Amino acid sequence: MNREEVNKLAPHPLQTHEWGEFRKAWGNEVIYTPHGLLTLHKPPFTNKKVGMLIRGNAPTRKSLTDLKKVAAEQKLIFIKLEPFVKKSASLERLLKTSGCVKGKTLFTPTTFWIDLTKSEESLLKSFSGKTRYNIRLAQKKGVAVTNDNSGAAFDSYIRLTRGTVKRQRFYAHSERYHRLMWGVLNKAGIAKLLVAKYKNEIIAAWILFAWKGFLYYPYGASTSNPNHSRLMPSNLLMWEAIRLGRKLKLKTFDLWGREEGKGFTKFKEGYTPEVVEFIGTWDLVTSKLYWPYRFADYLRWRLLRIKSRFTKPSF
Repeated sequence: MNREEVNKLAPHPLQTHEWGEFRKAWGNEVIYTPHGLLTLHKPPFTNKKVGMLIRGNAPTRKSLTDLKKVAAEQKLIFIKLEPFVKKSASLERLLKTSGCVKGKTLFTPTTFWIDLTKSEESLLKSFSGKTRYNIRLAQKKGVAVTNDNSGAAFDSYIRLTRGTVKRQRFYAHSERYHRLMWGVLNKAGIAKLLVAKYKNEIIAAWILFAWKGFLYYPYGASTSNPNHSRLMPSNLLMWEAIRLGRKLKLKTFDLWGREEGKGFTKFKEGYTPEVVEFIGTWDLVTSKLYWPYRFADYLRWRLLRIKSRFTKPSF
């Protein structure tokens, strides 16, 4: 399939031809099928592979049958499906009767959507009082947000991400991953960088994706300086991201995930977004090795969690 055919089919940035080319540069095998972009991954300590079709279109009986044929040709243990589709009882029945089982999630099963077709005035009124206050505070204190896709701005994003990983002790994609992704998706016009500056210093930065009427917020980082944090740059970044989405005539802002009780989820809730539940994660089982693989994968992640208590994440 050529680029135009792939992108006509793609409902989400992670299904675009550009994302596939980035994944190839990262080291994955990529298969462009009539039913979506499939990346192949080799689990540790095995010569077998698994497939992933993430954020694709709604599965059909034909697409699932065809994917089983691809799995047989490639000798895959299973294909992980996370469709960009809202929860549906009929679709769940189709998946279950076609050899799929609930799988380990990559994306959270719910996310937040903001309606960008509303006026700026209407959107601002819908925010919580605290959120509106923090936006005004950032503006009053002199924080300025711009869309800056320059190499220098991206270097600042990398610096801030490294500091955020160290400060919050979470595991993130490596610097090389981010640079490869940015190089491909920004050139294609999909990825954009919003930066918040205070006294000519970038103190927070977000990468945004724009694709087929949607704006997405996949990555963000901020300074560890408490004096800068008190300026509420992230609140102004969110507001300016909304304004950018409207300027680009996009219809929906997907905030890329929702986890109950997490601090950043509470931050997002201040913008009173709609909670959207997807169909979730399903594994299309294509080998008898599937359940042994699931058990081994469970043990592996348990060991990694134990290890993480004694080692610091790197970037």
